[in-house]
Amino acid sequence: MTSTRTWVECVLRELSIASSTYYRWRRAEREPCERRRRDMELTEQIKEIHADSGGIYGSPRVHAVLKREGVHVGRKRVERLMREADIAGISPRRGGFTRRDPKATLAPDLVERDFTAPAPNRLWVTDLTMIATGEGPLWLSAIRDAFSRRVVAWETSARADADLVLTTLEYALASREVEPGTLVHHADHGCQYTSVKLTTRLLRAGVQASMGSVGDSYDNALAENLWMLIKTECIRGRTFTTRAEANLALFEYIDGFYNSRRIQKRLGYLSPVEFEGCRRRLRRGRRGRVRREHPRLPRRERRRRGPVGRAVRVVVRGRVGLRGGCIANAVNTSEPCMSRGRPAPS
Repeated sequence: MTSTRTWVECVLRELSIASSTYYRWRRAEREPCERRRRDMELTEQIKEIHADSGGIYGSPRVHAVLKREGVHVGRKRVERLMREADIAGISPRRGGFTRRDPKATLAPDLVERDFTAPAPNRLWVTDLTMIATGEGPLWLSAIRDAFSRRVVAWETSARADADLVLTTLEYALASREVEPGTLVHHADHGCQYTSVKLTTRLLRAGVQASMGSVGDSYDNALAENLWMLIKTECIRGRTFTTRAEANLALFEYIDGFYNSRRIQKRLGYLSPVEFEGCRRRLRRGRRGRVRREHPRLPRRERRRRGPVGRAVRVVVRGRVGLRGGCIANAVNTSEPCMSRGRPAPS
């Protein structure tokens, strides 16, 4: 015992630590003081509250829950205990940002906040966003058609690099018929969109590159609107343990719901897929075909025919346009269309 004590004191002397400090620490480890015991109890309560919130709550909300439960503790004490226990909430702030090459060639703004297009594959908007998972961040890249608001391609990756946006572009070009020189690819000033890989591929495909101003989300508002929909309707209130779980949720929302079934007011209460299909049917249903299916009637009689008569009259007079489900149904069937939001029959 004496030899052990002598050895300890020699070590403390070499480290310039007072022996009283060492023995006070040992005594505290064997018999914790009242404050230390209280810290241990609070730490257990903090862990329970943090787990109940799904790992979302930080120190301010944990402190608020403790206060609501009648536990008198300071906010800074909660912060210290959470820091010592390595507990943290989910923060919307990103850990870091990528920076574009200052020597990179920038494309002009060909859109100027006018996110309308006369036909499909005339204007594509694209952007990146981050989704938090238990395995780390999952980056989502998507391309949206301004005509029908359809997500024509999307891809995810653990890294927000040029390969991610290039893969998304390849998927989009493979799934759509694009005439060289007619499509505008609009993005922001991210380093991924100014990369040599992407700009070279756009040139080879005959696609015009467009970029908004720096730091202004309104210049890419249509892409930002897509992130709002995804994070509100798909991600909010959910915690993804793995990236694969988040990928499955995105697939179910984008391909299983948004493109095919989610109706939109701007599209006449049709889904993007229905809106594009409606346009294709109207392009095929020229005047001669409409006249054969619906014989031309006197003007007064046609005015008394109801929804079908009105819809057919619009087509016969040559004003063929996308005005919801009525015209689509009138072109393809002789049955009355009772609702503008009714999907066009296949």
